[in-house]
Amino acid sequence: MISHSTTCRPALSRRTRRLSLLDLLSFWQQRRMMRELSEETLADIGLTRQDAEKEARKLPWDVPSTWRQD
Repeated sequence: MISHSTTCRPALSRRTRRLSLLDLLSFWQQRRMMRELSEETLADIGLTRQDAEKEARKLPWDVPSTWRQD
């Protein structure tokens, strides 16, 4: 007899996975664009050049847990 755990999640639909990949691509592109911001723009949003570089080096899936839909 095969029993199924009640903690198993249903598989994501193909559409959901595609949207998630697009989100990750968007995060990655936005982070890379931070490298091109001027010093004045970075100061306006409260970041230093080092902050922007650190953020730009992050992997696409390295996002805050509050951004994830678990």
